[in-house]
Amino acid sequence: MAKNMPGIKEPMDLELARRVLRVESEAIRRLIDRIDENFDLALQFIHKCQGRIVVTGMGKSGIICRKIAATLSSTGTPAFFLHPAEATHGDLGVIQSNDVILALSHSGETEELLKLLVNIRRLGAKLVVMTGSKKSTLGQAADVVIDCQVDEETYPLNLAPTASTTAALALGDALAMTLLVKKGFREEDFANLHPDGTLGKKFSRVERLMHKGDHVPKVDTNTLMRDVIYEITSKALGMTCVVDVEGKLVGIVTDGDLRRYMSKSHGILDSKVSEVMTAAPVTIRGSILAIEAMRIMETQKITSIVVVNENNFVDGVIHVHDLWKTEML
Repeated sequence: MAKNMPGIKEPMDLELARRVLRVESEAIRRLIDRIDENFDLALQFIHKCQGRIVVTGMGKSGIICRKIAATLSSTGTPAFFLHPAEATHGDLGVIQSNDVILALSHSGETEELLKLLVNIRRLGAKLVVMTGSKKSTLGQAADVVIDCQVDEETYPLNLAPTASTTAALALGDALAMTLLVKKGFREEDFANLHPDGTLGKKFSRVERLMHKGDHVPKVDTNTLMRDVIYEITSKALGMTCVVDVEGKLVGIVTDGDLRRYMSKSHGILDSKVSEVMTAAPVTIRGSILAIEAMRIMETQKITSIVVVNENNFVDGVIHVHDLWKTEML
């Protein structure tokens, strides 16, 4: 980073940018001392909620509400955003008596939210309010208030919500992360909710990624090696399963097995697969996690594993390339 030349004053826009960050970071820092019994009570309401968490707010607060609802949902707490203006025009039906309403309003006097109060109370849903004014109409009507007051906004005229929305967002994250731990939410749970994300793929079950059906290389014990080589080549997994007359796995033949046998014998093409195969190969169940399959491959120094059921019938084959596609490496 280039430094200012001696005697040259730094541009005003850089100083203003630093001020914005100072004000917002200070707003979050001050929240730490406000994590009290009210926060804990709100946490209990949400944790014990038998319905959904309905997050609602107007304008910039509404945008923060969407993020909080998304974070809650992705970490195991069913939540959705309800636009307060649209709620009074037909969307109130989504609120049920066993829901918890999480309302955001820095002033606590947002007109659209105030209109919801009667209906929330009529339904009997719990109301948690996140506001900068505990004595506001919303604050006094709430079952519990989370204080997110800020001393100032970052905008020079103290008009646009900046520090206040940052504070609300941080408190929303604090709620979501505390709930995550309280519920014992695990990486596998996160992966189940994000099946197409990198973490989701790491924690996918092998059965979701493996080759199956006609894509599985498979021969019986009497197959000649000339046909085994064709099967290995055509299925392009560098190996084939060997099964008995019942279809149960008895061995595998890999590219490595072929090279080792060819170095010892020149009559490999007319040999039976049972003479070349590796008996009792490493196998796994389709229910294990992909990341565990990768660990087994690395430990055993192999590139493919046969997936079998409880009776040792072949369900599929997982290749290291299938796991590379999940971005685990």
